[in-house]
Amino acid sequence: MSWSAALPWAHGLSAADMAALFGHFLLLSLLSIGGAIATAPDMHRFLVQEHRWIGDAQFTSSIALAQAAPGPNLLFVPVLGWNVAGAWGLAAAMVGILLPSSLLTYTAARWGRTRRESLAVRAFTHGMAPLTMGMLLSTGWVLSQPFRHSLGATLLVLATVAVMARTRLNPLWLIGAGAVAGAFGWT
Repeated sequence: MSWSAALPWAHGLSAADMAALFGHFLLLSLLSIGGAIATAPDMHRFLVQEHRWIGDAQFTSSIALAQAAPGPNLLFVPVLGWNVAGAWGLAAAMVGILLPSSLLTYTAARWGRTRRESLAVRAFTHGMAPLTMGMLLSTGWVLSQPFRHSLGATLLVLATVAVMARTRLNPLWLIGAGAVAGAFGWT
């Protein structure tokens, strides 16, 4: 079997495609400063726009499904991997996103703990906040693409942002309100 031939256990993806999936998530792991969700725009570009392994709606639904489930916020990564290439895609995406960042975090935490009062360490931790916010805002922009044509959805997003900015209301109430609005077709 040639290196680029379709692999029966990978939903028609070739070994080169599986390596590309793993490698891309490996690189994204090092950029996931605000968590894996902060890299969703590039995942969208890679999986939907560049390779067309899944569609726009499937990408957004995968993230919504995983975010609605209890557990860590990176649960959407294995769902995306599963949708691309089944169990092997799940494994490639999950190991790819976890391995580098876990090793880097472990090493940096040990190093930073011994130097926590250093000016460089304090400056680094304070400087990461704007980067994290920018990445999370770009994620919100990408995830809102399928719903931007709907006035109801746009109003719901704006109302949610306003409530979150001005109150200390638990976000679960807003998620529930969004679910009700969606169930009744108001979005």
